[in-house]
Amino acid sequence: MPKNGPDSEAPERPQAPESFETFARAGQRRLYRTAYLLCGDTDTARDLTQTTLAKMFQHWQRASAADHIEAYARTVLTRTYLAEQRRRLRDLLAHSRPGPRPAPDNADLRVTLMSALAGLPPRARAMVVLRYWEDQSVESVAELLKCSESTVKSQCSRSLARLRAQLGEAHNYATGS
Repeated sequence: MPKNGPDSEAPERPQAPESFETFARAGQRRLYRTAYLLCGDTDTARDLTQTTLAKMFQHWQRASAADHIEAYARTVLTRTYLAEQRRRLRDLLAHSRPGPRPAPDNADLRVTLMSALAGLPPRARAMVVLRYWEDQSVESVAELLKCSESTVKSQCSRSLARLRAQLGEAHNYATGS
């Protein structure tokens, strides 16, 4: 039977509202970074982070019981992002026809990469960010996005090929080729 004293290796799971504040302060930067990579806009990333934290607070009893609270928060963040993208797409299609995306300009590598990421559909972008930036396994991304592992593999492969084609020389510069 595992020990639950001061010598035990498993950290105590927070249960009180004060522990949510501790979690929010400790995890806010990481959530913001992931949100920024998903949406590519600082204001939208802040809103997405705040929405995620609000949802976490609202369901804190369930969230604090999760085995990996950071993964739980990342799941909430990603699903919130995808839901907002679906809503925006519905609104956009209902009111106007989208025009072609402008080609990325010859800015520095970071701006070029963000522009290329913005060219991916929201779900594919989420898969690429989670798989390669957050270094999540195929299994965890599939579970997070509620799809099959083969879908994650094929979408990531297609998205990476599309990014490589869009980045051209910037990709060669980044990889040292």
